[in-house]
Amino acid sequence: MTEFIYLTIILPLAGFLINGIFGRKIKNACPDSIGEKVIGWIGSGVIGISFLIALFSFFETLSLPADNRQTIVNLFNWIVVGGLNVSFSYQVDQLSLVMAMIVTGVGFIIHVYSIGYMHGDKGFWRFFSYMNLFIFAMMNLVLGDNFLVLFLGWEGVGLCSYLLIGFWYDRKFEKGTTADAAKKAFIVNRIGDFGFLLGMFLIYLTFGSLNFNEVFSRAESFNIDESVFNLIALFLFIGATGKSAQIPLFVWLPDAMAGPTPVSALIHAATMVTAGVYMVARCSILFASAPAIMTVVAVIGLLTALFAATIGLVQNDIKKVLAYSTISQLGYMFLACGVGAFSAGIFHLMTHAFFKALLFLGAGSVIHAMHEEQDIQNYGGLKKYLPHTALTFLVAAFAISGIPPLSGFFSKDEILWYSFANGSFVFWLIGVLTALLTAFYMFRLYFLTFEGKYRFSSEKHPHESPKIMTVPLMVLAGLSIIGGFIGIPEIFSGEHGNQFHNWLAPIFKSAERKLITYGSHSHFEEILLMVVSVIGAAGSIYFARYIYTQKSSIAVQISKRFSKGYNLLWNKYFVDEVYDATVVNPILNTSDSFLWKIADNKIIDGVVNSTASIIDVVSQKIRKVQTGVAQFYAVVMMLGIVLALFWIIFGR
Repeated sequence: MTEFIYLTIILPLAGFLINGIFGRKIKNACPDSIGEKVIGWIGSGVIGISFLIALFSFFETLSLPADNRQTIVNLFNWIVVGGLNVSFSYQVDQLSLVMAMIVTGVGFIIHVYSIGYMHGDKGFWRFFSYMNLFIFAMMNLVLGDNFLVLFLGWEGVGLCSYLLIGFWYDRKFEKGTTADAAKKAFIVNRIGDFGFLLGMFLIYLTFGSLNFNEVFSRAESFNIDESVFNLIALFLFIGATGKSAQIPLFVWLPDAMAGPTPVSALIHAATMVTAGVYMVARCSILFASAPAIMTVVAVIGLLTALFAATIGLVQNDIKKVLAYSTISQLGYMFLACGVGAFSAGIFHLMTHAFFKALLFLGAGSVIHAMHEEQDIQNYGGLKKYLPHTALTFLVAAFAISGIPPLSGFFSKDEILWYSFANGSFVFWLIGVLTALLTAFYMFRLYFLTFEGKYRFSSEKHPHESPKIMTVPLMVLAGLSIIGGFIGIPEIFSGEHGNQFHNWLAPIFKSAERKLITYGSHSHFEEILLMVVSVIGAAGSIYFARYIYTQKSSIAVQISKRFSKGYNLLWNKYFVDEVYDATVVNPILNTSDSFLWKIADNKIIDGVVNSTASIIDVVSQKIRKVQTGVAQFYAVVMMLGIVLALFWIIFGR
C-alpha cells in the first residue's frame, strides 16, 4: 500500500475540484439538505479514504526491519536546471506516517463534524472545497522528500489559511472584518517564509542538494563550520516561528479565530501550526549541528509557552482562550525540540491534535447552541443543556492539564522531564509553572461555561448539537483518553521501552549522536518531578473550581487589586499595539506620504506624463510640415536629393 501513498494527496485534490467546480450545482439540484450531505460526504469521504491508505501504509511499514522502513515514491522529475535536480517525490517513513495519520485522521473527524456545523451556510460547498485543498497542501508538506516539495505544501497551507480564516469575509469581529484577520495571517506568515527561503538557499549552496536524504547524510559527514549550521538552523527556525505562531510572529493566530470553528480546529490542532514543529524535527540533524540555535529554540519555545499561558488567564472569548492555549502548547513542542527530545515533541504534537481538536469542536458546539455567542461571561450552567459536549470538553480539559492517565499527561510530562534532564532546572520550573497556569485557565473556561448558574438571557434556548457533531466529539474524547498509552515512559513499560520513541528512533539517531550528553538521572527523580507536576495541576484545577463556582467575588477582587497586571494581560501585553506603532503605521504612513504621493504620483507618473507631453509638443511641430500640397513635397524631395549629392561628392 505504501507505493500508493500519493493517493492520500490526489484524493483531497479531487475533492477540492469536484466540490469547487460542481458544488454549487449539486446543492441547487438536490432538494432540501440532500445536496449538503452529498457535498459533505464527498469532502469527508476523500479524507477518510486517505486516512485508510495512510493507516495501511503504517502497518506495512511496521512489518519491515526497524532500520529499513523508508520508501521513496517518485512521481516525476520536477526541476532539472544546472546542478539542481528536484524530483516530485514522497518519502514514507516513521515520521511522515505519524504526521499523515494525524492530518488525515483528525482532519476526517473535523470534516464530518463540519457537515452539521456548517448546515445552511450559503458557502457550504466552498467551505468543503477549501478544507480539502488545505489537506492536500498539508499532505504535500509532511510527505515531500525534499525541501522544495515541503515548501510547496508550506505555502499551500498559508494560502488555504487565508481562504478559510476569511471564509465569512463580510462578517466583523473586534479588530475589523474576517478578511482583515486572513490578511494579517497571510502577511505575518510571509515574514517567516522569507527566513525559510533563505535557509533553503543556504542549504543548497552548502550541500548542493535539496533532497532530505542527501542533505542530512552530508550534514553528518561533511566537515562544515558550525557558523554555517547556525545560520541554516536560524533561518529555518524563523520560518517555524511564523507558521507555528511563536514569539515574535504569533500575533496572527488569535485573530484567526474569526473564521468558522472547524477551521480553528483544523488549523490549530492537526495541521498548519504543527508544520513548524514537524519541519524542525525533520531537520533534526541540522539543528543538532547548531547547539547555539538549539538553545534559542528551547528558550523561545519556553517563553512563548509561558507568555501565552498568562494571557489565556483573563480572556473571555471561548475561542481566544483556546487560541492562546495552542500557542502555549506549541511552545512546549519547541522546548522539547530545543533540548533534543524530538520524539517527545512529536508525541505531544500527536496528543495535542486529539484534545485540542476536541476543545475547539466542543467550543463550536457551545457556540452553535448559544446562537454565535462566544463570551464565556454570558454562559454558565450549560452542562444541563449540553451533557455530551460538557463531558467530552471535561475530558479534553483534564488531558491538556496533564492529569493521568490521559494523553496529555504522558506527552507533557515527558517534555518536562527532558527539559530537566537535558536542559536545566530553570527550564523545568518555568515549564511546570506554565502547566499550572494551563490547568487553571482551562478549568476557568470549563466552570464558567458549564457549571454554576446560567448567565444568558431567557431568549436563548441552548440545546445539544446533533449526532453528526457529538459523535466526532466522542471519538476525539476516546483518543484523548487512550492516545498517550503508546508513549508510556520506560520506567513504567519495562524492557519494551517507550514504543513511540522506539518507532521514531531511526529518524533521530543521527541527531542524537551529535547532541551533548548530559549526566545520568535516576528514575526516582523522574517520578518525583512527575508527581510534583500532577499535584500542581490538580491544585490549579481545585483553585479554579473554588474561585469560579464557590467564591466568584475573589476573581473580581484580584482583578481590582492587581488592575495594572490584569490590564496588561487583558490587552495581550500590548504587542499588537507596539507592532502597529513601530512597524505597521510607519509602513502605511511611508506608503501614503512618500511612495504614493511622491514616488508614484510625482516621480513615476510624472516621468510617464512628461514623456507623453514632450511627444505631444514635438508632434504638434512636426505636424505642420504635413501641408497636403504635392508641390511642397516635391520641393522637399529635391532638396533632399541635392543635399545627398553634396554629401556624396564633397563629404570625402
